[in-house]
Amino acid sequence: MLKIGHRGAKGYVTENTLASFAKAVELNVDVIELDVHVSSDGEIMVIHDATINRTTSKSGFVSDYSASELIQLGIPTLEQVLLFLNRRCIINIEIKEATATPKVLQLIEKYVTEEHWKYDQFQISSFIWETLEAVSQYCHSDKVGISIGVLTEASIEKALAFAIQIKAHSINPYFKLLNSDNVNLLHANGFKIYTWTVNTPEDLIFVKSLNVDGIISDFPDRI
Repeated sequence: MLKIGHRGAKGYVTENTLASFAKAVELNVDVIELDVHVSSDGEIMVIHDATINRTTSKSGFVSDYSASELIQLGIPTLEQVLLFLNRRCIINIEIKEATATPKVLQLIEKYVTEEHWKYDQFQISSFIWETLEAVSQYCHSDKVGISIGVLTEASIEKALAFAIQIKAHSINPYFKLLNSDNVNLLHANGFKIYTWTVNTPEDLIFVKSLNVDGIISDFPDRI
């Protein structure tokens, strides 16, 4: 069962920061999950929200600020994160806006060809299924082995049908959607299950009893 740090180690350190990723590594995660948006000058920035209001002292949309301005506010670029982590764990990149997709794929290609990463050290996940469709077409046309995760908080059945269509690797559902029957169904269809965001001891016991393949948590040391 993979231990997946949610936005690094969000329960301990400010989410999606280099410090949070360092804490996740310290806690021996297998995977770090992070989120990306695009700056005004086209850089891939690691931040969950479309705005910077919640996690910085400023306000406005990520797309209103340049990469250098966002870096000064403590928001790293995806490239900074990859350099910092240096293959120490798998990276699950959740794409939050479709315009980020081509540049995320370009960065992955760069780090595979120039920095000795492997395709299986990346997963791309998203709630934007059109984005995952584009990633799937890219991967299968170029025989690129980037893992695709179908995020859902609504319907396991719809996620399964879509995952089959795009030849995804995993289905990444909200944990409250899960039960033994649909876990067995997903496994029978060959999909891994990486569920989110599981934090309390009671919820962790329940999710582990279902034999999922990975748990995304703000407190990865509890897994």
